[in-house]
Amino acid sequence: MKPITTLLTGAALAGTLSTAYTAEVTVGGKNFTEQQILATMTGQYLTGLDYDVDTRSGMGSAVLRQAQENGQIDLYWEYTGTSLINYNDISERLSPEETYARVKELDAEKGLVWLAPSAANNTYALAMRADDAAERGIETLSDLADAVNADEELSFGLNAEFYARDDGWRPLLQAYDFRVGRRDVSRMDSGLVYQALRDGQVDVGLVFATDGRIPAFDFYVLKDDQNYFPAYALTPVIRQETLDAYPALAEQLNALSAQLDDDTMAALNARVDVERETIEDVAQTFLEQNDLL
Repeated sequence: MKPITTLLTGAALAGTLSTAYTAEVTVGGKNFTEQQILATMTGQYLTGLDYDVDTRSGMGSAVLRQAQENGQIDLYWEYTGTSLINYNDISERLSPEETYARVKELDAEKGLVWLAPSAANNTYALAMRADDAAERGIETLSDLADAVNADEELSFGLNAEFYARDDGWRPLLQAYDFRVGRRDVSRMDSGLVYQALRDGQVDVGLVFATDGRIPAFDFYVLKDDQNYFPAYALTPVIRQETLDAYPALAEQLNALSAQLDDDTMAALNARVDVERETIEDVAQTFLEQNDLL
């Protein structure tokens, strides 16, 4: 990064930079739609604030994390649960607030700063077709357990990974105290679960909470009323040395984070995955609509 001589604190949120040299920031992103949108959006946003941005999306999760720890990536959007479980090997079940506090503390030791978490939580969830859920009176996972235990015929679509995970399907059944026979569970690729649920081939499907196909296919996400699923709050994470060089980034990125929630991310993802808009156009439109560009 090149040195920056002065930050105009009165215009920090607006991002006006008075510099002898351009502030260079490298933004990373993972290799799926939501992450590509966020990387592009962040790059456009910071470019509009007069940073010189190098955006590198399409990276694998572990590779991206390592690149940030090594100083090749300055910032990217990470999920609290991913850091807790995958990077810090914590298997303890924590509340969303506890999860954020724990990863913030643990990653600080590695020179990484977790900024303000967004309200977007891309965790696992179970969903039904909205009209079917309403007809059956199922709103929560406890309602679903009651229906199964009352011998309602319900079929499930899961990806193979979740079915086999130690923190996946079997512990979920134990947490909510219901049993589902193997013949009532179809294991398939994640993408096929959405199609099978939409087409009525299964009644309940495993989804990711911010997937664009949820609103596009009119799915209803069942409330996890016992907080079984880990929190995966979408949060900007930045290297401490980058933040030390450009402290205005904290307030600027927090302003962007404050605009994101489950419905917003699902709608943005749908515009790319379902409506086939370009990631660049979707990101730019969002920033303009929220007075961030």
